[in-house]
Amino acid sequence: MAARRAASGARPAKPASIRIEGVPFELPRVTALQRQRAGRLLAALDKAYPDAHCELEYRAPHELLIATILSAQCTDVAVNKATPALFARFPAPADYAAADPQSIEPYIRSLGFFRNKAKAVHLAMKAVVEQHGGTVPRTMAELLALHGVARKTANVVLGNAFGVNDGVVVDTHVQRLAVRLGLVGKGTSVQMIERALMALFPRERWCDVSHLLIFHGRRACTARQTSCENHPICREFGSGCENRARRRGAT
Repeated sequence: MAARRAASGARPAKPASIRIEGVPFELPRVTALQRQRAGRLLAALDKAYPDAHCELEYRAPHELLIATILSAQCTDVAVNKATPALFARFPAPADYAAADPQSIEPYIRSLGFFRNKAKAVHLAMKAVVEQHGGTVPRTMAELLALHGVARKTANVVLGNAFGVNDGVVVDTHVQRLAVRLGLVGKGTSVQMIERALMALFPRERWCDVSHLLIFHGRRACTARQTSCENHPICREFGSGCENRARRRGAT
């Protein structure tokens, strides 16, 4: 069989996925040209947003974990308005663990789903105290075991508090821009967007990639953006932008 393939010039099929050490799942295979394009996009984003960073305000890993839990279906601006009083009242994980959700609620009442979030914060900090000695864990598996913590939250904490790149944060901005900038196809799930970005960009930049895309999504390529031709990044890379397709259809 191998001899017949060699004689016919047929190449053996390439595997549809790749493995990266320390990542517990396979990543989609991408081509060298796709990586080169992603590299050019990353360089353009670096140039446009050299100060891109996590915009949640925190002073310690447990504060970042709490702020990220609170940011679900909520803006960072709203969270940053609520957390100073919250962090002053409960300075350490043990303070949240010793309290009850009802004691936390008044400090976050301005945020959506505040009762559920108060419960999540209480249970997460209780686990941090009882299972991790009051220190926020530094592994994906341990973070995912905390109440109210999914991959997005764990990636925020690992990347920003500890400098650990185990994945890419995919929020609504990253989800939108990954499609508009031609990194994934329309309709790609959040899970597969993260895996595609992990395959396209160097591991040491995974945390940066999310910050850069979020900065671009908040400052230029917004959800209600009506035109992409005014920004050089959108002009060069906006192959999947629905606004561009809409304009083509109008001509």
